[in-house]
Amino acid sequence: MDIFLIVFLVVQVLIITLAVTTGFAYLTWYERRLLARFQNRVGPNRAGPLGLLQPVADAVKLFFKEDVIPTASDKVVYLLAPVLAVMTAIVIWAVIPFGCFNLNGDHTACFDPARRDEVWNALQVAEVNIGILFILAVTSIGVYGITLAGWASNSKYAMLGGIRASAQLISYELAFGMAVLSVVMFGGTLSTWEIVLAQEGLWFFFPLILGFLLFMISATAELVRTPFDLVEAEQELTSGYNTEYGSMKFALFFMSEYIKMIAMSAIATTLFLGGWRFPGLETLGDGVAALAGPWPAAIIVGLVSLGSFLLKVAMFLFMLVWLRASWPRMRYDQLMQFGWKSLLPLAILNLVMIPVVVVLVPDNRYIQTAILFVLGIAAIFGAARIGGRGRVKSKVELVQPVAEGKQASAASSAPASQQTSGVAS
Repeated sequence: MDIFLIVFLVVQVLIITLAVTTGFAYLTWYERRLLARFQNRVGPNRAGPLGLLQPVADAVKLFFKEDVIPTASDKVVYLLAPVLAVMTAIVIWAVIPFGCFNLNGDHTACFDPARRDEVWNALQVAEVNIGILFILAVTSIGVYGITLAGWASNSKYAMLGGIRASAQLISYELAFGMAVLSVVMFGGTLSTWEIVLAQEGLWFFFPLILGFLLFMISATAELVRTPFDLVEAEQELTSGYNTEYGSMKFALFFMSEYIKMIAMSAIATTLFLGGWRFPGLETLGDGVAALAGPWPAAIIVGLVSLGSFLLKVAMFLFMLVWLRASWPRMRYDQLMQFGWKSLLPLAILNLVMIPVVVVLVPDNRYIQTAILFVLGIAAIFGAARIGGRGRVKSKVELVQPVAEGKQASAASSAPASQQTSGVAS
């Protein structure tokens, strides 16, 4: 490989890593400001204008906090677990195309699948034929960081959190993988680049509405975010798998969570909302090329495609914060039942519907979309209907009503010691 390509790849990786880590820091600010709005309270507003320097203040505080390692812990695994959690969150970005800036100066190649080899995209690290498999593999590895942290801490609360994490992520990984597989079946490729190009004129959100819903629910569970944050339930496990962590090691786990939030939003954008594509983008590039030449057109297409991608990602992040602000935490038995008894059957049904419709209507993508959209909506409402019937409805009275006569007789028949204590209380 040419030395220039190696240097360019290193620079590209460094820029993406710095952008993602900076995005993590200000995603915490974004979330806290939104939660303050949702819950009618004051958000961070002391450090800098509008609290914009609050992430910097938090980082400085965590750097100078005391770093304590439990004496009975497995120190090697204890130190490795947060690093593993962060690395898996960052590596996902290697195959995600978040724009198209063709360094060959020809923007038209960005929109033609047959000219894939002519695109030297500065806004994607690696374009491989099995990008979807790479994403599934990396997201599956993420559970090891949490599980190893719980085991290596040698704490019962941390261990319970690690066990819960492994059970939860394995359970929801099935529905997550099947939702992604529905995109592969409908798009006919494992390449993230080709999946984006296949959504020309029609985002996969519409024909795969059921798969999109399954993906978002499973992705939220994979992120161990509300209402699926059972692995760090404060009321039950103190803090869960990270109970024994402090200082920057504690911060690394939350860094991995927020980076995964951004990555999952980027994956959802790529698979269901057309990725970096935007209506009229190719026409805009052609118009700029006719006026100013190919290089200005390539730059404009790159900037607009990047802006379109980031706007869609921000929309998904807003939805995740909104969900956290408005939905209560599930019980652990409800979490397992929902994953195995609700999401998994729906995921299997989704995988059955897609090939049947594609085979019966082979040549018209819009008719396929209409049929799959109707079937998906019907499956969602049907599942909600069945789940509502199966829910046990119980009426709980915290205070049983007592008649005045019975209450007086009970008070008179009580021992004198109880009456005295009752008056004293």
